[in-house]
Amino acid sequence: MSSAVHTGYPPPTGPRPPATGSRWPRWLIAATVVWAVLLAGLTWVSSVEDPPTVREQRTLTQAGSVVDGAIGELVAAAGGGVPALIPPEVDRGCRISPLADGATLTRAVDLAAPVGEERALLEQVADRLPARWRAGVRLTPDGPRLRGDAGEFVTVTGRPATDGRIRFTVDTGCRPVGDDYDGAGTAPVGPEIGALAEAVRALSGRAGDPESAVSAPCPGGGVARTVRSVVDQVATAPQAALAPLAGGTPVVGTPEVYAYRRDGVAVLADFQPDRVVVSATTGCTG
Repeated sequence: MSSAVHTGYPPPTGPRPPATGSRWPRWLIAATVVWAVLLAGLTWVSSVEDPPTVREQRTLTQAGSVVDGAIGELVAAAGGGVPALIPPEVDRGCRISPLADGATLTRAVDLAAPVGEERALLEQVADRLPARWRAGVRLTPDGPRLRGDAGEFVTVTGRPATDGRIRFTVDTGCRPVGDDYDGAGTAPVGPEIGALAEAVRALSGRAGDPESAVSAPCPGGGVARTVRSVVDQVATAPQAALAPLAGGTPVVGTPEVYAYRRDGVAVLADFQPDRVVVSATTGCTG
């Protein structure tokens, strides 16, 4: 057995020891610290001064005023229709991320219109809404649909709900709750109270205090306000009972909806299987 060592192959060695003196230069360490401080400062300034860039950065509290204003714009654009504000709904069942809960604010306006004129009224409303909303109406397989953007990631939609009635919806999408949404309506103090009581009495109901009051700011100042009552026991022919209040010529008269205007107040009766929901609204001037 040969013990000769073959030339050209160095004997095996262990790991190479770390080189000494391989520290970062002081100027590089100082530059890194300065950059980190500058980046932190810019981040703080951006969070305080820059507007939100995605919906998830704008809370329900911040979006509430946009939604309320959008409802007022819709009422002002209603023209000859008969509007009724629907109570706000806050759905807390959504999630912004797997670790963050959120909520969605939805407000709506029902608008009674002559049967067969729903699409024309949708287009009329779209034309009267602010230009920045870029609102428009398109025909879909399910009928005409209005869509607009009220800003701050708040969407506006409109569609016929039944013959003679259109529903407009303003929606925030899921977002942080913040300090929550204050949807308290203003105290009912206008002529809508008398018009509501008058309609309830005509339906053989007891005219008591309204069960709900909903309001929204008008774009030109003032407030649009709806008061609402539910009548469980109604007259045998509710449309005929309301006809004298409408002067015999309602804006809408169908088996589901009866709507008219009286002394500047819009009255809408929604006939349901076991009750009638009566709304009286003072609106905005368009």
